[in-house]
Amino acid sequence: MRKRIDIMKLFVVLSMVLFFSMAAFAKTYYVSTAGNDSNTGSGSSPWLTIQHAVDQVVAGDTILVKSGVYNELVTFNKSGSEADGYIVLQNAPGESPIIDGSGLAGSGGWIPALIKIISKNYIKVVGFELRNLITSDSGVFPAGIWIRGTSHHIELLNNIVHHIEMNKSNAGAHGIAVYGTSAPDSIHEILLDGNEIYACKLGWSESLVLNGNVSNFIIRNNKVHDNDNIGYDFIGFEGECPDPTYDQARYGQVYDNVVYNIDSRTNPAYGGEASADGFYVDGGRDIVFEHNTAYQCNIGFELASEHKGKSTSGITMRNNFIYDNHVIGIAIGGYDSNRGTTDDCYIVNNSLYNNNTDNLGWGAEILMQYYCQNNTFKNNIIYAAAGKPVVLNETQSGTNNIFDNNLYYGTSGIYWNWRGTEYSSFSAYQSGSGQDAHGLFADPLYISPEDGNLRIGDGSPAIDRGDNLSPDIIGTQDIDKKDRIINSIVDIGAFEYDSVSTGFEQSRDVHHPKAFILYQNFPNPFNPATVIRYKLSETARVEISVYNILGQKLITLINEKKAPGKYEVIFDAAMLPSGVYTYTLQTGDGTRLARKMLYLK
Repeated sequence: MRKRIDIMKLFVVLSMVLFFSMAAFAKTYYVSTAGNDSNTGSGSSPWLTIQHAVDQVVAGDTILVKSGVYNELVTFNKSGSEADGYIVLQNAPGESPIIDGSGLAGSGGWIPALIKIISKNYIKVVGFELRNLITSDSGVFPAGIWIRGTSHHIELLNNIVHHIEMNKSNAGAHGIAVYGTSAPDSIHEILLDGNEIYACKLGWSESLVLNGNVSNFIIRNNKVHDNDNIGYDFIGFEGECPDPTYDQARYGQVYDNVVYNIDSRTNPAYGGEASADGFYVDGGRDIVFEHNTAYQCNIGFELASEHKGKSTSGITMRNNFIYDNHVIGIAIGGYDSNRGTTDDCYIVNNSLYNNNTDNLGWGAEILMQYYCQNNTFKNNIIYAAAGKPVVLNETQSGTNNIFDNNLYYGTSGIYWNWRGTEYSSFSAYQSGSGQDAHGLFADPLYISPEDGNLRIGDGSPAIDRGDNLSPDIIGTQDIDKKDRIINSIVDIGAFEYDSVSTGFEQSRDVHHPKAFILYQNFPNPFNPATVIRYKLSETARVEISVYNILGQKLITLINEKKAPGKYEVIFDAAMLPSGVYTYTLQTGDGTRLARKMLYLK
């Protein structure tokens, strides 16, 4: 026994020696606009270009890039490894480096990118602003970041991508693109966390896309907005992978993301058509979407397959907020009879409000298109505007689709269309369609839907009225990361009512001057950061401040003159204790608005 213990001790000691030896060999290098590529790369002797740096390092090394504008296209030609660690390309602490592609779109081959990773592994890219890769050459396909081939263990964290532009109608561009282009080896173990993509002109392509042989990915905490094509896209069967068996984005988790202001009507490739999705699955499979928010897009969510004979399948879409989208809240199925199918998907516990804002003839809260099979819609709140369709299902092509335990509401003139028959009342829809036997028609008592707060308040008929589906289907947490079932029965919608966390949210100044609006923060409760939005209808000096429960001012987030418009500011409470805080908007004319928010660590 003593000999065995000694051997185990020796093994532990050798393992520790190996670990610390590896750590000792890992090095940190620096890049600065004041550097020189003939330098050593140390903090006092930094390199000049990021490309030179990534060409010098080996697995386990870190490159810290200082503030400045780097006019270059960066390609990773080396990999990290499981044994020795990631190659890390990162902003130096407190620094804000920018990779700018001005004038370089023609020098990066047919797929120019500000950062390019092709069949390389164990790489992290953290904390960069990537901008200005602009072209009118339809023979190239630019992206802020390209990941292709068989790359794996790639992490893109806290990067900002903007002004990636294709200015031709017959070509495309991406903000961030992940294309699995080989078989059977996939691109896998991909993490995209905390990135932002905005102000891109995308032609026929998408803001953030996973296409082809891509598996085992996490897309979380990202923000995509103000682009002229699809926000997030998960694609299959476009031929990017040479073997159709593997040609699908699959086995992914997509959560805590936001998308807004996605509109294809200004995109020359669309000819004025409003058909850009916030979130789109086109031929992907086995992906979970939860805790996401989509608003002011042409379409909030769409699950479809553009390729005849192919399918989007196994998608679970749960606990999301979907509101104020221009045409559709949720669409499933092929957009015409020459497309593929949507099969075996769960759309559960989502909260919808005021979709089809532009009142287009094919718009609705929920649109059922061609070839929908074995899909389940349960526990959703669907709140339609006056005169708008709630569910629109005009085809005869779907089979075994189940709607039940949903809560519907709207004012005058809302209607349902099921398999081509229109129903002007909920009871007529129930009896005529055979759907929603356990459904409800009642005001869900959203807290502040005009501000995007689709949480339910005290006395909501959605409380404890859902169907307790498996946790694999409805999840274990609501949109605020609370338990999905607080009492014995799940609530309908994305939010699980809890009087402790919602009581203060109904406290709102109903006498807001029309010139100034202070919206409820989102998310709320939050940990550790939240977004405070406000609107000005006239120019004013604005102060946004945060107070503790004793009324002591903790921080002033904004104090400056602002033109009319909508604004947002981030409040990070990481250094504060959990609790209730008050944030205020005060203007130079004495107007003062206040709201409360809850920080839960």
